[in-house]
Amino acid sequence: MNKQLLLTATVTLGIGLAGGYWMAQQPKQESAIQPAEGKKPLFYRNTMNPSATSPVPTKDAMGMDYEPVYADANAPKQPKILFYRNPMNPSVTSPIPAKDNMGMDYLPVYADGEAKTDESAGAVRIDAATVQNIGVRTALAKQTLLSHVVRAVGRVAYDEEHIVRLHPKTEGWIETLRADKTGQRVRKNEELLSIYSPQLVASQQEYVLALNNLKVLEKSPIEDIRRGAEELVKSSRERLNLLDVPAHQLHELTDSQAIKKSLHIHTPADGIVINIGAREGQYVTPETELYMIADLSTVWVYAEIYEYELPWVKEGDPVEMRLAGVPGRIFKGRLAFIYPYAEAKTRTIKVRLVFDNADLLLKPDMFAEVTIHAGKQLDAVVIPSEAVIRSGAQTQVLVVRGPGKFEPRQVTTGLSSNNDIAIIDGLAAGEEVVTSAQFLIDSESKLNEATAKMTEPSVPQQPATKSLPVEQGAHNHD
Repeated sequence: MNKQLLLTATVTLGIGLAGGYWMAQQPKQESAIQPAEGKKPLFYRNTMNPSATSPVPTKDAMGMDYEPVYADANAPKQPKILFYRNPMNPSVTSPIPAKDNMGMDYLPVYADGEAKTDESAGAVRIDAATVQNIGVRTALAKQTLLSHVVRAVGRVAYDEEHIVRLHPKTEGWIETLRADKTGQRVRKNEELLSIYSPQLVASQQEYVLALNNLKVLEKSPIEDIRRGAEELVKSSRERLNLLDVPAHQLHELTDSQAIKKSLHIHTPADGIVINIGAREGQYVTPETELYMIADLSTVWVYAEIYEYELPWVKEGDPVEMRLAGVPGRIFKGRLAFIYPYAEAKTRTIKVRLVFDNADLLLKPDMFAEVTIHAGKQLDAVVIPSEAVIRSGAQTQVLVVRGPGKFEPRQVTTGLSSNNDIAIIDGLAAGEEVVTSAQFLIDSESKLNEATAKMTEPSVPQQPATKSLPVEQGAHNHD
């Protein structure tokens, strides 16, 4: 048994010596990277195991020297390492290789040799497949006329300039009420009611006496007496006019000199009886509102617009209106007035529209769909509203600089209309902007910008966590 072991060991030793002698006689294999005269080796490599390297000269287990490896002049230049960044917290950096609390190596950050000098710090590059996967859509900025159409809900109301509120000029009792129903249509000078008033009776008596006195004194040789009689008749007649005695009754009183117990009150204008404030037999005073009569030949429509729509509209703009109660009919009117204050609860501005209503189809308190065609037009660079990114005090868009290349740019926005917005400054016509998935690109842009700010620190920043020094010894390089 011992002899067999001894024989095996002797044979193995012989084979090893023979192999070593044969390898020593063979010409040395050239290094993958030829030495350059006067240059320092990058590192040293085990001739038997190229994956084993060392930054300093050393020997392997068999006593053979590690061969030096030099930089290849034809090999692409390795990018320069600017600093090292914590993989879990990118804001923590180190000027030298280090490890975090979990033992993970800091990641090197290289200088981008391909970056162009005209690129901004927040520029983003995305491959074509990712652009398609995240659904990036773009649109061209256009120089065009921007107009606006305001749509709102309106409420039909009375024309306040054509409302009559009728009060008696004297106290008395209503004897006959002819217009006794609300909603009743009346014509101008139509009889509404008759009223008995002691004051009216007394005024009639004074007028009759003045007429008789004039008849007696009109042949007087004294001119002052004749003139006084005429003035008395005139003043008595004027008093009856001021008490709203109708002209036909006054004419009858002059001719017949028969005093009437009750006098008529007529409507002063065409319209619809909206309210009746007294009934037959009721005692009324000048404070009593007998009738409220509204002329509906024209109506007002109140609508409310939002603050951002206010710069578009002005008085005189044409308006269209549609009502559910009058299907298929489009009413045309105009914007008559913009109220000088905003509604506190809704933060909207009230506008007043005017429409003709000869057919009386528009009834107060009806709701309508109102369309205001703003006459104002703006010639500007226009892009879709969804392309604008608003973050705090900044407003920006993402401009397409090339295939898969996007750049954030601050812009100044103007008026907006129908999902379009005017760009006052920062963008030219013909430039392409991102209209969807821009928030994903914007997030990457902000990360790139933050990283760029740390590429050339004025004072090297120390890592927030304790850095471990790089051990001098064998390193594995791929």
